[in-house]
Amino acid sequence: MRVVSVSVRNFRSYEAAAAPLGGGLTVLWGPNGVGKTNLLEAIYFGCTGRSCRTGNDRELVRFGEQTTRVEVAAQDDLGPHRLTVGFTPGDPKRMTVDGAQVERLLDVPQRPLVSVFLPDRLELIKGVPALRRAHLDQFVTALWPARAATRRAYAQALAQRNALIARLRAGTTTPAALDAWDRQLAAAALALMADRREAVEITRDSFSDVCRRLGLDGAPEITYRPRSRATTPDHLIDELRDRLPADVERGFTDHGPHRDDIAITREGRPLRTYGSQGQQRLALLALLLAERRVIGTRRPAVPLMLLDDVMSELDRERRAALVELLAEGGGQALITTTDLDHIPGVFAAGVARIAVADGQLVEDVTPEPVGS
Repeated sequence: MRVVSVSVRNFRSYEAAAAPLGGGLTVLWGPNGVGKTNLLEAIYFGCTGRSCRTGNDRELVRFGEQTTRVEVAAQDDLGPHRLTVGFTPGDPKRMTVDGAQVERLLDVPQRPLVSVFLPDRLELIKGVPALRRAHLDQFVTALWPARAATRRAYAQALAQRNALIARLRAGTTTPAALDAWDRQLAAAALALMADRREAVEITRDSFSDVCRRLGLDGAPEITYRPRSRATTPDHLIDELRDRLPADVERGFTDHGPHRDDIAITREGRPLRTYGSQGQQRLALLALLLAERRVIGTRRPAVPLMLLDDVMSELDRERRAALVELLAEGGGQALITTTDLDHIPGVFAAGVARIAVADGQLVEDVTPEPVGS
């Protein structure tokens, strides 16, 4: 599955624009403030039905307009596909795939997989555990789409248990009422923990390799850190029962996979605390690239990777290593930049270039400079 093109209407700074994407690397270039990041966001929005920058879809609608629309044309072995996402504030979001309306793009097999690097995503390294848990669960779903049901089953059981804890705290039920839900919760929890552990384990070697190639030394590692030590449902049920008085005092369940984390370390110390900004950026890049590589070995296509302003803080060697890593596996990538000189091989055959100026996108046919 590859993205052939994207078209937008009234999306952020764009009134109307369309751009083809190359089969390999596409470079989106132009001065600061002309809308490069907005187009990257539009591609993500069209492939997933949500923004990679904000939780408020109203921000996506061009100022002074009433609605926004993104259309992504894609192609796989079965033929062409068309994904559309339209949003009008106050109305439900409308998403279609090949003309048929869907509730969630993330559940549609015909959609291109996509990964995104933004400067703000450094919070994945140095932010709260909830961000890493959510990212890990998205990675699990990308690897094994059917296993998304495990996360939903756990969330449903947890919500039911929390509701019963609230009633227990109010004195309107007894601890025995928790028994059935504890058993459901424990079964879903063990399955969820197994999925997360497997996803991290099969990514660890790739993460270390990509870190090495990007020049991040100090033996960086990723490790799954589950809150529970349980290996059987009965063991987890015992842990929940031991903590029930504290849960009733708090009013919610404080133990289980919804408190898990991923440790990202260098020299045995957490990067979120002891890493420099540059080391954290490299670790984030390495994590996303490693996950992309792993998905490519288990799914029919390598995810499209969107990278915003990634080259400006890398030296020449790391830029070259990044371009090489992006080319591996035959996947697509889109990089935004203010300076074409920051992209090694930018004039090579097969590299697409799109210039952005005055809210317009122009496919760049600039020849390779003489003597380069």
